[in-house]
Formats: sequence, C-alpha cells, structure tokens
Amino acid sequence: MQSLYQEKILEFYEDKSNFGELKNKTHSAKLKNPICEDEIFIDIKVKNNIIVDAKFRGINCFVSTFSASAITSMIKGMSVEQVLGLTKKDIDNFLGQSINSTRIKCQLLP
Repeated sequence: MQSLYQEKILEFYEDKSNFGELKNKTHSAKLKNPICEDEIFIDIKVKNNIIVDAKFRGINCFVSTFSASAITSMIKGMSVEQVLGLTKKDIDNFLGQSINSTRIKCQLLP
C-alpha cells in the first residue's frame, strides 16, 4: 500500500499539474521558506466564491513541488471558506500519507 502512495506523490511531482503562471488570476501570493530558500508563487482564479483555477511556479524542493501540485489540484471547485479551513490532515488524506515531520514546512508552504 505504501508504494501506491509513493507513486501518487511521484506522479504529482513528475507531472507538475498546474505548474505555470495563471494569466487570468484574481488572486496571487508569493511565499518563501526562510530556512531552505524555497520560493513559490500561487495564482488562483475565484468566481462566485469558488476556486475555478489554480497554478503555481517557483524554485522549490521536491516536497514543496509535489505538495503545490496536489494542493492546486485539490482546491479547484472548493469555496474560499473551504480552502481557508484546510489542515495538514486534509492534505495528508489527499496525498494518502503523512509527510515526515522534518519536511512539514516544505509540505505546507503552498
């Protein structure tokens, strides 16, 4: 079972779903992890309080990259309130496994 989860993580990393700049964004954020220098930009398009599109870009480690890919996929179709209420547990459930405690900042940066 563990290998299935690892495959899902590798798939998000290799595919980099939602990687790039969103041209018609309504909101964007620049986030930086001061410990490791990861820098990520998240662009979203909100219409009628629903996330209709999301993309990310930046210079990131493996964990930040697959997490950003997964999170931007996960939030599409959610309301802004739902997204603001997401927890680490929600992200772990979406990925199918918990990320090791030394990499939590990388996982949660996006």
